[in-house]
Amino acid sequence: MAQDWNRRTKLIHAGARRSQYGEVAEAMYLTQGFVYPTAEAAEARFLSTGPDEFIYARYGNPTVAVFEDRIAAIEGTEDAFATASGMAAVSGALTSMLRAGDHVVSSRALFGSCLYILEEILTRYGVTVSFVDGTDLDQWRAAMRPETRAVFLESVSNPTLEVIDLRAVAEIAHAVGALVVVDNVFATPVFSRAVELGADVVIYSATKHIDGQGRCLGGVICGTRDFIRGTVEPYMKHTGGSMSPFNAWVMMNGLQTLDLRVRAQADSALALARALEGDARLARVIYPGLASHPQYDIARDQMTGFGTVLALDVAAGKDSAFKVLNALEIAVISNNLGDARSIATHPATTTHQRLPEDQKQALGITPGLIRLSVGLEDSDDLLADLQRGLALI
Repeated sequence: MAQDWNRRTKLIHAGARRSQYGEVAEAMYLTQGFVYPTAEAAEARFLSTGPDEFIYARYGNPTVAVFEDRIAAIEGTEDAFATASGMAAVSGALTSMLRAGDHVVSSRALFGSCLYILEEILTRYGVTVSFVDGTDLDQWRAAMRPETRAVFLESVSNPTLEVIDLRAVAEIAHAVGALVVVDNVFATPVFSRAVELGADVVIYSATKHIDGQGRCLGGVICGTRDFIRGTVEPYMKHTGGSMSPFNAWVMMNGLQTLDLRVRAQADSALALARALEGDARLARVIYPGLASHPQYDIARDQMTGFGTVLALDVAAGKDSAFKVLNALEIAVISNNLGDARSIATHPATTTHQRLPEDQKQALGITPGLIRLSVGLEDSDDLLADLQRGLALI
């Protein structure tokens, strides 16, 4: 039975649909709409759609449905909804479930666009948001209210790699009836145990590890069937944030190698972190797989691997961090992550540049911080690449 398959098998076969032609690779249905044999059939389909009945690509598409079913199978949720981007998934999951008067508690250490959704968008429409130090369980407890509808967090924060005790936060949230919404990008679908630990809604930017080759934007929201089809789908299909069939087809093919890619990348990330830890030119080497990481034990408990991203804090500050970045010959300077190529980012001046300086300091986003998303290159070559830059300081 498909539900008994292991992850690598599900990544290739789960949710597969075959046309009458019996194709091996999943078909790509680049169609906006669907034809009905009769007017009565059209009426019936608009009243109730079956699992392989579709109305309009914004509502659903056979190619997108395979991707959704496959993601749900590997994440361990009942259903999933594929979106146009990772941020469409974040905004869609939160906006579809919240209304004026609701309260959200969120960890403070978030990607800049997630902060914008919470601070700027939701509050415009009467949603109250409280921010806490995600690693401080007492702050989570103190922030809860009777009207708290959801908690939101990154299971591993961007870019300083804080690891939140998901099991404990879920217990706190569920005690007041709030849903636990987790951006799980850094944990990846390969290393995730989010659902097992109490997450109700799991979000991925499929742009990252799922595609993994810098080709397409995409996102996905995973949850119960009632939440996905009763809450998320009506909102997304009317506001237009669904994934294109072409992007879904690319993502499906990315899934086939996801487990192999992510494990190899994580192995290299750990090797780099160990090799660079203790370098006098670095104030910190941050990686959840290092015993020196403040939440090392939590990371071991709630993930089956430590991820593909590490952070290097160049002690001499921004100018020296830029020297390291500009000397790189293998890793590219960009703001994506989870790619087969190694990617280096200076968060303080790019992804988190809109944050006030006091917030950057509170979150540990220093002028010298470099976020490194480790790719599939040889780890020895990557280490030599970084050492070349560090030698210039």
